[in-house]
Amino acid sequence: MVNNLLIEKLSYNGDYTTPTTVQLVSYSADSCNKIDLDPLKKEEFHYSPDITYWINVDGLNQEETIEAVAESVNLNFLLIQDILNVHHPTKIEEYEDFLMIILKYFIQDDEGDYIPLQISLILGENYLITFSEKHHPFMDDIYFAIQEDIFHIRSRGADYLLSVIINSIIWNHTSAILDINDDLDDLEEDLLSINSTKNQGADIQTIRRQYLEMKKAILPLKDQYARLFRANHNLISVQNKAFFNDVNDHLQFVLQNIELCRETLASLVDLYISNND
Repeated sequence: MVNNLLIEKLSYNGDYTTPTTVQLVSYSADSCNKIDLDPLKKEEFHYSPDITYWINVDGLNQEETIEAVAESVNLNFLLIQDILNVHHPTKIEEYEDFLMIILKYFIQDDEGDYIPLQISLILGENYLITFSEKHHPFMDDIYFAIQEDIFHIRSRGADYLLSVIINSIIWNHTSAILDINDDLDDLEEDLLSINSTKNQGADIQTIRRQYLEMKKAILPLKDQYARLFRANHNLISVQNKAFFNDVNDHLQFVLQNIELCRETLASLVDLYISNND
């Protein structure tokens, strides 16, 4: 690991070469507009306090562009480093004028293993910025909801948009951890079979590695999610707190399954050792 306090150049440390694209979605109860942005061009921007702005950045390997977007809302150098550091732990932090949230989203590789991708979110008074290593289809679903004003999303502000995106990520966690638990069920059946020819030790290690990756990504939210409500700011409105509470219910379900996965994995390791004594 490199000491980031000794580095003066921004650098994305992930594996994806996705071209960096920036899209601005601006909307209100009566309108919705989506345009491509080039933050390196100093274009005149007509800001309105009555409009909600969502800046979605896909691809992190063009550091100059990431820096330009981040500096437009006064993010300092260290916070931009956090966005570009895909190994940064999950966190929710409050700053003077915004909240910063770093989460992981899981995709499957060609072998079916889950790989974490980093998503950083910046919530301001009437804007949300999302930075992703690559494009995620669920973002298209959210934009469609804004276009069609599903569930009056255009009237609910940037904080509601944040709750929708976090909810999509939590559902992704749910799907991933339930898959791991299904794999553990299959492994248990195999360990109890007298005719198995599988390499059960290797299977246990594969599942354990994925479990630990998910635990590292999800478990910090157990304590940090409450910061959204304890923070000394007005960025999350009273009327939208109910939606964040609903997201928390989904988070608790994921955390329960993380614990179930841990217990099952420990039991299967004991069973494997017993079978091989």
